[in-house]
Amino acid sequence: MLRRLELDVTRRLDGLLSGDYLAAVVGTGSEAAGARPYAPGDDARHIDWNLSARAMAPHVRTTDADRELHTTVVVDRSASMDFGTAAREKREVALAAVAAFGFLTVRSGNHFAVLMSGGDQLVPVPARTGRPGLLAALAAVYDTPRLESPPDPGATLAAGLARVARTQHRHGQVIVVSDFLDAADWGGALRRLCLRHQVLAVHVVDPREFELPNVGMLAVVDSETGRHLHVQTRSVALRERYRAAAAQRHLAIRQNILQAGAEHLELSTDRDWVGDVARFVNRRHRVRPRTWLAGVGGQGGPR
Repeated sequence: MLRRLELDVTRRLDGLLSGDYLAAVVGTGSEAAGARPYAPGDDARHIDWNLSARAMAPHVRTTDADRELHTTVVVDRSASMDFGTAAREKREVALAAVAAFGFLTVRSGNHFAVLMSGGDQLVPVPARTGRPGLLAALAAVYDTPRLESPPDPGATLAAGLARVARTQHRHGQVIVVSDFLDAADWGGALRRLCLRHQVLAVHVVDPREFELPNVGMLAVVDSETGRHLHVQTRSVALRERYRAAAAQRHLAIRQNILQAGAEHLELSTDRDWVGDVARFVNRRHRVRPRTWLAGVGGQGGPR
């Protein structure tokens, strides 16, 4: 399974992408580069007090930007991700998204970490470089069991985002892979994460989530709460109310993501995820400032 996924990414994506994978932010770095006058919004921890005393005005230390990209993926493995009525389940699309951005990130020696939410506890996979580390992370995601209960309060998507914001102090890239059906306030946690990192929200959906089929009496179950319900899907009014409510929920999720300051990429169980990822990355190349973080041999390119 993982070998086939690797081939899909390395063969198909490489043929569709133009140029290296880019991110729009760089780390603050640790190599001293000089100093400049303090400006509102600067981190007070970077004030050079000796220089400030000599200059009779506050100055902050500056550093060369770190060209190494640190990517953290928060992947939702809650029960709702085990749903799928098309070519694949949402959990499979989530794994494919982690693999796609993982292989694009680590091929130039960058760090890649994973944090899994949605179960009894948050499960971290430490940051590593190279293909072996990525395959280990993918195996951990692939091996997560199917769930039939809601996540523990300390392991929700919101809790995972809060943990990354609390522990990942270095500027980097955070990719959130989820259907965003978590009842917790993930929007607030996402906004706080966007204040320091470049964030991409990969929104995984299934076409059946948008409309009910006309199949008569249908037994449905909430995959996270276990609640059962019987609905008469022959009712045109019921199907229309469901369609309208689903469309409104989908729009609200997208607006919440964009208002937080994150980028939004939708992947569906009935579409070609490779093509969707490739189009997103190529579009980012065109419209975002080009900060080269994956240059050959770690060398930065044009900005």
